[in-house]
Amino acid sequence: MVSQMELEPSNYLARRGPSSVVSSSRHRRGGRHHRHAGYISNEFPEFSHTGDVEILIKAGSRTNRYLLHRLILSQCSGFFEASTSQEWSRAANEPGGDLARIGEESGSDIDRTSLREVKKRWRYELDSGTSNDDIPMLVQRENTAISLFGANDGRPPPVRNKPPASNPSFFRSVANLTLPSHAPPPLPISQEDQDLLTDYDNLFRIFYNHPPALDSIDIATAYIQCKSLLTLADLYDALAVVGPRIDHHLLQFQSRLWKQIAKYPASYLKLGFLAQSKTIFQEALIHVVGQWPQGERHIRHQLPDSVLEVIEDKVEDLADIIGKVECKLFRLTLTTSRGERITPHNSYPDWLVMSLFRQWLADNTAPTPLPPPSSSRGAPSRHGPGHSRHNTNSSALTHPASSPTMSASTPSSHPPPFYHPNQNIGRTFRILGTLPATYLNHDECKKFLKLSPEIYTRENLKKFERRMDELKALAREAVKPLMRCCLLGSAEAMNVSYLTCTRVEERDFPWLE
Repeated sequence: MVSQMELEPSNYLARRGPSSVVSSSRHRRGGRHHRHAGYISNEFPEFSHTGDVEILIKAGSRTNRYLLHRLILSQCSGFFEASTSQEWSRAANEPGGDLARIGEESGSDIDRTSLREVKKRWRYELDSGTSNDDIPMLVQRENTAISLFGANDGRPPPVRNKPPASNPSFFRSVANLTLPSHAPPPLPISQEDQDLLTDYDNLFRIFYNHPPALDSIDIATAYIQCKSLLTLADLYDALAVVGPRIDHHLLQFQSRLWKQIAKYPASYLKLGFLAQSKTIFQEALIHVVGQWPQGERHIRHQLPDSVLEVIEDKVEDLADIIGKVECKLFRLTLTTSRGERITPHNSYPDWLVMSLFRQWLADNTAPTPLPPPSSSRGAPSRHGPGHSRHNTNSSALTHPASSPTMSASTPSSHPPPFYHPNQNIGRTFRILGTLPATYLNHDECKKFLKLSPEIYTRENLKKFERRMDELKALAREAVKPLMRCCLLGSAEAMNVSYLTCTRVEERDFPWLE
């Protein structure tokens, strides 16, 4: 084909385009970008010479037009790969689709030239559906075969022996093109329509390796934009291409990103999954597992089963480690100078030290009950079962920060449910591992020892505190496996009460299975 193009000047010029375009191409290769009279764009978003897929995105009173390449679209999107294939595209069943058989039915040079000069064009338009619940989706419309000469009938322009007679009205029309336009300004569109246009523009920009227009200052706005763009990419099976761009953009926020993930771990877990971002997914997963089952109902509704399986496995692993550490803590003991275990018979004051420590440990690792509902929440709802007290309580569990404060004045007729012990245990283990001076201090030891006046003396109190410090040191060693922080934003771990020691390995990323 290359040698044949070199031997056919007319075909070669047809493929290269007008001389003005060729001249403009030379200037671009030389580092300049001049546009001459008659220049026809061949850049994103309209590749006028090589584009074979026309896409119209209409939102409100505005329409964005793209003329792109099937090859690039099909490489980036499973939707376009399927809808432009011979098996699924309607173009293969239309008259233009029969052009591929011309060379087989006729061996004339004219037919072969026509076959080379004709290419297929696909056309897509955004269909908003018939109801407000429908998701706007690109649908394929009737496509045409276009010629490299610019005609839509697939044939080169007819050869004329002499130029046509001049038409004065034609020249007046051309002259009017140079006059300033007095067209009315476009009507404003809603923010929702503008966001839709921006999402599609960002999607196609990423396909052509152009940076998407995403907020780089306000991370809350950037999250909304990235989430919307990922949802659109998921619709067209393009997450593998869009995800890395989203990952790169959000990671530029650094410490601000870690703070947002700590505040909204479930939301960022879904975003990290869609973007296939190991960093964001890992950070959010550690927070979700540490807080589990807070927000469990919301997470189960939003995330696929593959992610839920990872969460449940990590929660089970963490519960196993917690169980082992708890057993060690309750079995901690002091010994006498001869190495014997302390009992009430060989050292009663030291045995009191262990008794006080175990009592404090039992009190601080017990599950915390939920506050009982108020009288207004406990009353039967007048709005039907959808507004029952049960639903209200579950909403408070899912979104504790946004739920109103519940009054404890009215007792509930049913025993209150319990939180998973991880929340209370996490806070207790952090005290044991990092803040030993904040529990069972001098005043508490003194108050406890005074309950036995027969043994309370200043010397016995000092010995009691020394032995308590020994027991605290043993407890600090016991909880070390739970004190490690696997968060990248380690500073955020100091502000949470739950455990952040969950290890995330390569096999824990669902999209790598």
